[in-house]
Amino acid sequence: MQEPVIRITERPKPPRPEELNLRFSERAVKELEALFTHYPDKKSAMLPALWIAQREYGGHLTADAIAEVAYRLGRSYAEVEGVATFYTMYNKSPVGKYMLEVCTNLTCMICGAYRILEYLEQKLGIKLGETTPDGLFTLTEVECLNNCGDAPVMQVGDIYCRRLTPEKIDELIEQLRTGEEHSVVQLADAEVQIHLSERERETIEEALRRV
Repeated sequence: MQEPVIRITERPKPPRPEELNLRFSERAVKELEALFTHYPDKKSAMLPALWIAQREYGGHLTADAIAEVAYRLGRSYAEVEGVATFYTMYNKSPVGKYMLEVCTNLTCMICGAYRILEYLEQKLGIKLGETTPDGLFTLTEVECLNNCGDAPVMQVGDIYCRRLTPEKIDELIEQLRTGEEHSVVQLADAEVQIHLSERERETIEEALRRV
C-alpha cells in the first residue's frame, strides 16, 4: 500500500499570464507609484509593495497577490515569492481578522508565556496556529518582540499587549470582538503609510478626490 504524501507547506501556484487578475485599488496604485520615487529601481520597493498587497488582498498573500506585485515591479513570480516567504511578517495563508502573536522567547517564557498560550487556546477553543471558526482570531507564537521588561508580551496588529494575565486577555478579546481596530489589514495599511511622507499622503488624497 502506497504511503500518502505529507506536505509540510502548501505553496500557491502562480497564475498564468493570461489569468492575471489585478486587484490593486486606485489608492494602492498611487501609493506604489509614490514609493517608486524613493528608490533607484522598482525592485527596491518590493517590501512595501508586499504590504500593499497584503492589505489589498484581505490580510494574506495569495498567488494572485504575489503575481500582481511581480507584474507591477517588473520582476519574476519566483523572485517575489522568495522575498515574501523569507519574512514571517507576510502571511502566506489565510488568517483571522486579528492575529494574536504571543512571544515565547526566553524572558517571556520564564514569565509565563506558555501559560498564556494555554489560556488563549482554552478561551478561543483552538490550538496554536489555528483560526477560530468565526474567522476572528488566529493564534501564533513569535520570537522576541523586544519588550522584555513587560513580559509576557503579545502583539495584536499594531499594538503590544504587555504583562499579560488571564484577566487582561479576557478584556482584550472582548474589545476586539466588538471593535474594528488592530486588525491584520490595518497593520498592513499602517506599514504602507509609514513609508509615505505626509505630503505624499496628502497628494494621493487630493488625486483620489478628483476622480
